[in-house]
Amino acid sequence: MKIGYDAKRMFHNNTGLGNYSRDLVRILATYYPDNEYYLYNPKPAKINRLALTSQMVVKQPENWLSQKLHFLWRSKWITKDIINDQLDIFHGLSGELPFGINKTGVKSVVTIHDLIFIHFPELYKPIDRKIYTAKFKQAARNADKIVAISEQTKNDLVKFFNVSPKKISVIYQGCHNAFKQSYSDELKNAVKDKFGLPDSFILNVGTIEARKNAFSIVKAIKGTDYQLVLVGRKTAYYNEIEAYIKQHNLSAQVHFLEGLNLEELAILYQLADIFIYPSIYEGFGIPIIEAMFSKTPVITNKYGVFPEAAGPYSYYLDDVTDPNEIQNKIEEVYEHDSRERIANSYAFVQKFNDDVIAKKWHKIYIQTLQKSYL
Repeated sequence: MKIGYDAKRMFHNNTGLGNYSRDLVRILATYYPDNEYYLYNPKPAKINRLALTSQMVVKQPENWLSQKLHFLWRSKWITKDIINDQLDIFHGLSGELPFGINKTGVKSVVTIHDLIFIHFPELYKPIDRKIYTAKFKQAARNADKIVAISEQTKNDLVKFFNVSPKKISVIYQGCHNAFKQSYSDELKNAVKDKFGLPDSFILNVGTIEARKNAFSIVKAIKGTDYQLVLVGRKTAYYNEIEAYIKQHNLSAQVHFLEGLNLEELAILYQLADIFIYPSIYEGFGIPIIEAMFSKTPVITNKYGVFPEAAGPYSYYLDDVTDPNEIQNKIEEVYEHDSRERIANSYAFVQKFNDDVIAKKWHKIYIQTLQKSYL
């Protein structure tokens, strides 16, 4: 098969959508090397996290107008390249498909990650909500197949966009192989020394924004001896946390890190005593998967998508905004977590392994070509 991908996030996004895009193509190229993978990138790459193989072909706008108006190339003019490259399938990796894809004769698949902008409209500008709604509806209408990254997202698409559930399949995300490796004590100590980390700490990974709810963790460790490491890009929300830390003299307990490479981040997960993820809402929650592959116990939200990712052996919060409950749950994990529970959690997370995901995607592509899923 010749499969094309909207590769903007692959080459320009360091985190969620970028990781998803890179991992999907890497996994498929590994397990199905006979396919050809066309990566349509609208402008020169900023990120070099995907090891290109002989099966991968990077495509960019060729004429000066498409290069200048690369956003139009990605959203519409790309259809000429899709036809010329004689693709079998085009896959929109981030909820978008180019206009006119349904007139090219090429089958299309779109991944839709979440509808957070509908659940939490206050987090988005009105114009952004309108744009996301229009793009997602257009993609859902014109795609031959929709893949949601969780049952929650599938249910949202049925509810809010009136999409037939028969048109939607769920394929969970995996994570990079870096989080599945074992690292030596020497490497672990090097990371601890580089970032000045304590011997014992609680870890949270994710953009430091209101929806991710890191502030509640900081409040939860006030009055304790717990050390907290927060990893992620800072937003205006960080200023609120910083003010609270200064007010309550917590600077020695809270450590902010940015700019880690994949190996350093993977080692950080393995160094942590507990991974805590009290996010209010997610499409899925890759950091949970990364933590479980790292054999680190997880505390997360009891509601929404989180149990889908974290499974029956993680620890759950009824109210992720309650610092007292968070503190009590941390104490529970420190006092009662067992090797058996960690082993069971590690067994559960194998369902997100590369070979499992690759088989599901290959099946979806074949079914889309044959339309045998209907």
